[in-house]
Amino acid sequence: MPQVCDRAFAAIYDPLFAGLERSGLSALRREQLAGAGGETLEVGAGTGLNLEHYPATVTRLVLSEPEPAMAKNLRRRAEDDPRSPEVVIAPGEALPFPDASFQTVTASLMLCTAPDPGAVLVEIARVLRPRGRYLFLEHVRAHEGERRASWQDRLERPWSLFAGGCHPNRETAALLRSSPLTVERLDQIEMPRIAGPLVRPAIIGSAIRPAER
Repeated sequence: MPQVCDRAFAAIYDPLFAGLERSGLSALRREQLAGAGGETLEVGAGTGLNLEHYPATVTRLVLSEPEPAMAKNLRRRAEDDPRSPEVVIAPGEALPFPDASFQTVTASLMLCTAPDPGAVLVEIARVLRPRGRYLFLEHVRAHEGERRASWQDRLERPWSLFAGGCHPNRETAALLRSSPLTVERLDQIEMPRIAGPLVRPAIIGSAIRPAER
């Protein structure tokens, strides 16, 4: 049954996001990825909606995605990309790359679905080169005391079942600050209104793997 659900979610993923992309999510992706360069890894690449937004400064692009159904669509999109990105099926918690492999790592709206987001951040830090940069865009739990935060908590389980394992109330900013990465920039933003109140609070920014001492 989970495989059937995964295939169904992969089939509707792009149509589901089409309105969001037109309403401003594409612009946020461009902003997030503008600083990418050199050998770059995207973690949880989904169906490849970030592909068109990577700048020319990216010299090699590797796309990892844990769900085979999503990876099938990702490969199809990657085939049309002139950079010939590599597609790897792997969870963010166990990236199959040596230490210090990439100058840039990116992830967009994926820590909400990761079984262990803290472990994903540890892996991102591991595969980044010293002073390498992690570029992120994630929806997050609203500020404590906001009505939205209480609704995110109440509706977490049904929303997760509906939205492919997405948890709307993750404290991702706190996870970033407690990770091996050093937060360089973290802006609190709002996703396009069409996203709905549960997933509108978001963060965008960058973090760096500290230089080795």
